[in-house]
Amino acid sequence: MSGLTPPERFRLFIAITVPEEVGTKIEEAQAELRRALPESTVRWARRDQFHLTLRFLGNVEARFTEPLAQAVRDACRGFAAFRLHAEGIGFFPDARAPRVIWVGVKDRQNGLFQLQQAVEAVVCNFTAETAEGKFAGHVTLGRIKELRRAETEVVGRLVSGMAQRVFGEWTAANVEIMRSVLSSEGVRYASLTTVPLAAGKTSCE
Repeated sequence: MSGLTPPERFRLFIAITVPEEVGTKIEEAQAELRRALPESTVRWARRDQFHLTLRFLGNVEARFTEPLAQAVRDACRGFAAFRLHAEGIGFFPDARAPRVIWVGVKDRQNGLFQLQQAVEAVVCNFTAETAEGKFAGHVTLGRIKELRRAETEVVGRLVSGMAQRVFGEWTAANVEIMRSVLSSEGVRYASLTTVPLAAGKTSCE
């Protein structure tokens, strides 16, 4: 045995946070869904876990966090703050075999997709995690463990009725490098680095 201490690692992801007023409306919709399903069937996200993930990185050695932060700053340098709106609830992959329940997040100028692609391009050297498929902006409400057919039909009807529900708009002025921290109360998210988008300058809406 070498006796070397394993390097410290942080579980990281790149995200845009959701403001309180939007998160409150999302939580209200989540509560409607929770009342319709047995608690054991879905692992529901807490209010403080609502966020828009740009890229999940997984475990990253602590010594790489500053180079990672600089890479993300470089990627974000050409982007101004922009307006996002949260609207509609849906499933991944689909309503027939739902695994994730989400609220959609979009912008009108396609800036969100371009920002995600810029971040994606610079973080590949810091993660062993494979990128997910085509990016779709969303806030995760819950991850389904197992549903019986009747429960799938119930939640499907509820979600269908929320497909056009609007949860609000906000200006995304920062990108966060977030860390997942395991505590006695479960997983908590903490911002490791805040990266401003063009010092808060707002793009055309």
